[in-house]
Amino acid sequence: ARSFADIGDIVRGRDLYGGSKKEIKQRQLLEDKLRKIFGKIQEKLTGDAKKHYENDTKNYYKLREDWWNANRATIWEAMTCSNELKDNKYFRPTCGGDSTSPSVARNQCRCGDDKKPDKSKAGDGDVNIVPTYLDYVPQYL
Repeated sequence: ARSFADIGDIVRGRDLYGGSKKEIKQRQLLEDKLRKIFGKIQEKLTGDAKKHYENDTKNYYKLREDWWNANRATIWEAMTCSNELKDNKYFRPTCGGDSTSPSVARNQCRCGDDKKPDKSKAGDGDVNIVPTYLDYVPQYL
């Protein structure tokens, strides 16, 4: 499984994980696709933005870094709050539900529950307060 920091590294072209030959091949395919995507983004830039990235043409690292910084909170919210990922077992339950587990912080959910009409107003009311400043979290092997 990949962490939020790993996804950021991949998007920015900084993924250092070597892995097996199969994983290296898959990572290279992903990197090629990301270069194409960011190449298309750069082609559509105009004015000052176009000038800002004009020398960033091979791997688009500068554009990728800026794109990640501009979109990371949205990505975090999608990973942790979206209906499409709600049954994903990547994250363990931390709030809500009828669980009596001591690790579940009932009534402190950021994303809301089905009883509230505006899920973004759950918890303290701000789902954009996310730990995305933790780009590099220690991983224990």
